[in-house]
Amino acid sequence: MSSQISDRRSVEGAGAPATTLLPVIALASGTTALVTSEFLPAGVLPTMASDIGVSDGVAGLAIAVTAIAGAVTAPTVALVLPRTSRRTVLVALLAAGAVANLAVSLAPDFAVLLLGRLLLGIALAGFWSFAFGAGTTVLPGRPRVVSTALAFGVSLATALGVPLAALVGNGVGWRAAFAGATAICVLAAVWLACVLPPVPAHPSAGLPMLRRAVGNRRLMAGIGCVGLVAFGNFASYPYIRLAIERVGSQHTTWLLVAWGLGGMAGNVLAGAFAARLRLLAAAAPVLLGAGLLVTAVAGSSSLLAIGIVLWGFAFNMVPVATQLWVSRVEPDSVESAVSLQVTAFQVAITAGAVVGGALLDARGAQFPLLLGAVAALAGGIGFGLLRVPA
Repeated sequence: MSSQISDRRSVEGAGAPATTLLPVIALASGTTALVTSEFLPAGVLPTMASDIGVSDGVAGLAIAVTAIAGAVTAPTVALVLPRTSRRTVLVALLAAGAVANLAVSLAPDFAVLLLGRLLLGIALAGFWSFAFGAGTTVLPGRPRVVSTALAFGVSLATALGVPLAALVGNGVGWRAAFAGATAICVLAAVWLACVLPPVPAHPSAGLPMLRRAVGNRRLMAGIGCVGLVAFGNFASYPYIRLAIERVGSQHTTWLLVAWGLGGMAGNVLAGAFAARLRLLAAAAPVLLGAGLLVTAVAGSSSLLAIGIVLWGFAFNMVPVATQLWVSRVEPDSVESAVSLQVTAFQVAITAGAVVGGALLDARGAQFPLLLGAVAALAGGIGFGLLRVPA
């Protein structure tokens, strides 16, 4: 008993509580670097596919294979490293992301490119699984701030990362975009190593915590809803550029920026409404379904812009809402609960990219959007039926 009390105190006193937001901002910069890397193919898909010699649908597997690795990594990384300092792990994962991007930028063929993307999936899922717990350890009592900051990192990646990748890809080449992502991951790793205090693992981290989380039926039902919503988005998002160009290509880059800017607004609004978690978790997927539907049927640039902005706004509410939802439903096993949320996202990204790519090649850019709208709406209904503990 005394050893358990000692372990608990060592976790609660991991370094001193943060007196500034710098550690959390540094964690958010890591999510920005890795999520930018994950979705770079969406910004350079046509040129990358042409250069490597595969179809656009097959090139979408560059996102799917990253998600496959992430789906396996998220629930198991804590089992492999149950006692390793979370600061050490987080910095190492950012370094792995840099190596992965470098491999892609130099890839001579599609097989090597996929290997690089596989390593990126390990880095991304591991980072996401540990970042929230590390953030709430160094900034105790403020989970909403930590979740909003990490999700804002995702929004920043989609607002700037993918559009910049499109600009760099069009101007210099898609390989240069991945080389730039390599540098960003290195910088994020160095910054995190400098400002994040030591974060020991929780005493029950690993298999005991995972078993407790998996045994929570309400949590697992919510994880299923997370998977539906994420599938709805990622059946469509790898092909967002093609969906835009179906209506007109003259404003492609700016509409990608608009998607991300809408996402930033959604991210901030989700944090503001986090107290009404059940409503937030249900409303975000419903709005996502509406945004996907409008984008699918748009026949003009103005209607397309409305659909794109609503899509970005709604989807970027989802990471904040669902991360807070799982941590509320399973407060004693947050690290494992978040890892299951990450797994749901990664499985959905894999399935979405594969199914969306098949629909894209067979029926055109509208059909992945329509499928995504149905899945997102189903996930929203599911969240509406699940109660959240006070």
